[in-house]
Amino acid sequence: MSHVKAGGTSKNNHDSPGQRLGVKLFGGHKVKNGQVIVRQTGLTKRAGDGAYVSRDFTIHAARDGIVKYQKRRVRLFSGKTVQRTEVTVE
Repeated sequence: MSHVKAGGTSKNNHDSPGQRLGVKLFGGHKVKNGQVIVRQTGLTKRAGDGAYVSRDFTIHAARDGIVKYQKRRVRLFSGKTVQRTEVTVE
């Protein structure tokens, strides 16, 4: 009888494409209403005046203008204050 011996299972053989995260428009760039400014996982950067955050934490422009980044002190739920980047459209 001819037969093939059991070949084991292959592990770790799946791969997903990159999510193309990151800053799409830097400070001083012109932006139009609804345009993507930052794609991120979690709220690493906050949306300030003239910007809004969508469900997947992407920051969009709420109006036409120029992108500006600035550091802000933000109070966490525990009461601790940490520095976060705020994205605004002027």
